[in-house]
Amino acid sequence: MPMRGTPGSLLIMAVLAILGITASGTARAEYPVTFSFFAGIPNELLNPGGSLPGANDWSCKPTAAHPDPVVLIHGTAGGAQTNWGAYAPLLANEGYCVYALTYGALDVPWPLNALGGMKPIPESAAQLAAFVNRVLSATGAAQVDFVAHSQGNTVGNYFIKRLGGAGKVNHFAAIAPPWLGIFGDQMNVIRAFGEQLGATADQIDNLATMGVICQACPEMLGNSSFMNALNADGVFDPSVTYTNLASNFDEAVWPSIALVPGANVTNDLMQEGCALDFSDHMAIAGSRRAAMMTLNALDPAHPRPVPCEFVPPFTGA
Repeated sequence: MPMRGTPGSLLIMAVLAILGITASGTARAEYPVTFSFFAGIPNELLNPGGSLPGANDWSCKPTAAHPDPVVLIHGTAGGAQTNWGAYAPLLANEGYCVYALTYGALDVPWPLNALGGMKPIPESAAQLAAFVNRVLSATGAAQVDFVAHSQGNTVGNYFIKRLGGAGKVNHFAAIAPPWLGIFGDQMNVIRAFGEQLGATADQIDNLATMGVICQACPEMLGNSSFMNALNADGVFDPSVTYTNLASNFDEAVWPSIALVPGANVTNDLMQEGCALDFSDHMAIAGSRRAAMMTLNALDPAHPRPVPCEFVPPFTGA
């Protein structure tokens, strides 16, 4: 017997078709993705202190394919929107629950309070710890994955190693991670010269990095007392799987600083197999090439091709 639809049911079916919704489930929004380190700045200008498209949906529930929510941890002077304009929508489109915070901001009005990573790293790591706990509580997940840039890697690792984060983090995609400290052992040369002039190592570090404004910056220098203490028990936590991304053209976090070997570590040099990649410290967090490597770090069981394409400095696209 042929099925007949009432005008009301036909209308409902038409609306569902327009919305892309069927009886099998709800369609997922597809967010536009712009590969550029600066892609998130317009969002911050239009919505100060807000969230990028695809980020901080506290009703999001992880899927079996991607059970770990992803927490994005920005770099020095970055923020939840300004650092992750490419990554938040990309990861949301891939089916991840995505979350981003601005940590370590000074207690000043906008736009200066959009510059995160200014306070001491232990304080910033405590903010990250509270944020991770909120993500786990909201999503019901057992662990999160980290995607971090620059200082965000140190903040994330401090949380893991010093604030009880071990066991709460599964994969750690580390973009330009200063694991051995910015400028590495070269800072010893600068300190030795300054000490001959009567300055202490801490005074030299503060002067070299404008530590009065950015209290985290002297902590991140190579062989600083902070970095030496953090790495005293090894750089990496054995419970976390790390993937490190670094570039030969990074101005401060050289491959020798970022690509530290370890039992649970994969190291990726951007120029390996691709001479067209001119990523510097900013561009590496905005290029399509690095983003594909990051997706593979989060889901190594389903690797996707990593393109070799021209990557300019600064923007990454």
